[in-house]
Amino acid sequence: MVATRSTSAAAAKPSSTTTTMKLPWSHTPTTLTLLWLAISLPLVAWDTGYVLLRPMSMPGGSLHWPLWVPYELYGRVDHVYGFKQWNAGNGFTGAQGALNLVETVMYLVYLGLWRAGRKDGMNGAGVGGRRGALAVVIAFSAAVMTVSKTVLYWLNEYFSGFDNIGHNAPLDLLFLWIIPNGAWLVFPSYMIYSLGSEIVDGLAGAPLDGPSSARGTKEE
Repeated sequence: MVATRSTSAAAAKPSSTTTTMKLPWSHTPTTLTLLWLAISLPLVAWDTGYVLLRPMSMPGGSLHWPLWVPYELYGRVDHVYGFKQWNAGNGFTGAQGALNLVETVMYLVYLGLWRAGRKDGMNGAGVGGRRGALAVVIAFSAAVMTVSKTVLYWLNEYFSGFDNIGHNAPLDLLFLWIIPNGAWLVFPSYMIYSLGSEIVDGLAGAPLDGPSSARGTKEE
């Protein structure tokens, strides 16, 4: 009887092993990512419209005023956007504009998946599950496309002997070409690092940290 009572008491005693519960993984865009997309997406849409609607969007065209008036100056700074390459039948600008359109759609899908995840209220300010994983992969892929295309644009100038921008004064080149185009290298590269880190941590099975995740372990 003593042994039986001892066994019963031991069974009734709470286990010393505690279970740490985990909130479902979720992804939340960083503030810098949202700020960059808020600035860049309208600008890319504006640029893509100019490129794909040429020559109507160019100076003298029926659609040039008022939306694309600044491109009169930019077409003189960068002949890829001006009459020099248009008259030469250079298709590089149009190909770039078509890729801009694809990237923009991918970024909008990413934002749409995130907002849909927020609305369902399951992961606070983030989007989780398969929808969240899809959002991260789409945004990462779009950022890689953006950086690759921008690097190609710069290399095209280098290997052509700066044929389209070499006529500019150094300060004009700095403020009207290098800095504006450089932004599409810096911020998408940040997105590649941020989103890529999430993907690598997830594939490695490591605990995710930072503003884009919820952490913990759950025993089965």
